[in-house]
Amino acid sequence: MLQGKEILLGVTGGIAAYKSVLLLRELTKYGANVNVIMTKSATEFVGSLTFQTLSGNPVTTDIFTLFASSEIGHVSLASRADLLVIAPATANIIGKIANGIADDFLTTMVMATRVPVLFAPAMNTNMWASRVVQRNISDLKEMDYNFMEPAEGELACGVVGRGKLADIDAIMDEIKALLSPNDLQGEKILISAGPTEEAIDPARCLTNRSSGKMGYNLAAVARRRGAEVILVAGPCAELENWGIKVINCKTALEMADAIDQNLDGVTSVIMAAAVADFRPAEQAAEKIKRDGNYCLELEPNPDILAGLGKRPDKPFLVGFAAETNKLFDHAQGKIKRKNLDMIVANDVTAPGAGFSVDTNIICIIDRDGQMTDFPLMSKENVAGVILDHMLKLKKKRRLLA
Repeated sequence: MLQGKEILLGVTGGIAAYKSVLLLRELTKYGANVNVIMTKSATEFVGSLTFQTLSGNPVTTDIFTLFASSEIGHVSLASRADLLVIAPATANIIGKIANGIADDFLTTMVMATRVPVLFAPAMNTNMWASRVVQRNISDLKEMDYNFMEPAEGELACGVVGRGKLADIDAIMDEIKALLSPNDLQGEKILISAGPTEEAIDPARCLTNRSSGKMGYNLAAVARRRGAEVILVAGPCAELENWGIKVINCKTALEMADAIDQNLDGVTSVIMAAAVADFRPAEQAAEKIKRDGNYCLELEPNPDILAGLGKRPDKPFLVGFAAETNKLFDHAQGKIKRKNLDMIVANDVTAPGAGFSVDTNIICIIDRDGQMTDFPLMSKENVAGVILDHMLKLKKKRRLLA
């Protein structure tokens, strides 16, 4: 998503300036070419050599710096950029830009660019809450500038409150959103993720190895591309993305109920969760002791996906098939039995394609039997491929209708 993108990183004079180094590392790790612009006061907190070394590009601090012999620096950089990020953004820089003041390289850069600009403010809690700062932010938002909400916590001045620079992962997520196509605008997508847990006794449960990473990446990428997203998540790691309605549940019955209660207006359902097929017929009130043999009686859980496929108002349905053999046969059978529109199949025994890893190898099968194979890639990229295919099928059906 960021590979080959030209990003301008503006760094202003605040104690959080050192965190901009971490942001720069993340941007370059994803393949972006980053040019850093520092205000004079920012250089009092972090040396420009650090940013130059990590970005591989010269750092600009002087308003009269020429990018090339025949080009004015701020005009040249602004014309090549895909995005301008100011992190940290102080009350001073926000105030100057809001009032049209361009007296250094960074402020002239903002005036010269026509690409999206993202502010990540960081300042004292009282400064953040001041009427002047909030008015300036409101004015900039009306002019289509983008803002991250600062985080709450203990600030360098010792005050506890809102004003910390937003988490680097949150800033990265917003950067990806600004650089993503808005092709899912108008879609309301419900996504399930993770395992379910079926209690045997107070100490044990039936579950599986699903980490929820595939579902979480689907939710994050869909949100970035403009969809309204509802994520129904089984017990797994917390979602580290923002702007998503998350409903937590444990058992298959709880997940079925959560999905049923949140289907209003949903245009697509992507069932990435690994829902337990069975649950104990009875849950022991006390921990079961190891006294000889023990027989655990099971009963079936509801088939959530099949139930959705039987609805008269069925949304577009995407299923998953985690298999260990006969991948195509099992996946195609699942499409027909559960009335799916497409299915994502993967062999969980293949290296890099199983549970609890950050990569996957998938094939997508349509209801007409057409199969498309994809190589090993990150689950973030897999999420994009799945959503692309879903959009393609939905557009095709609209044309045929």
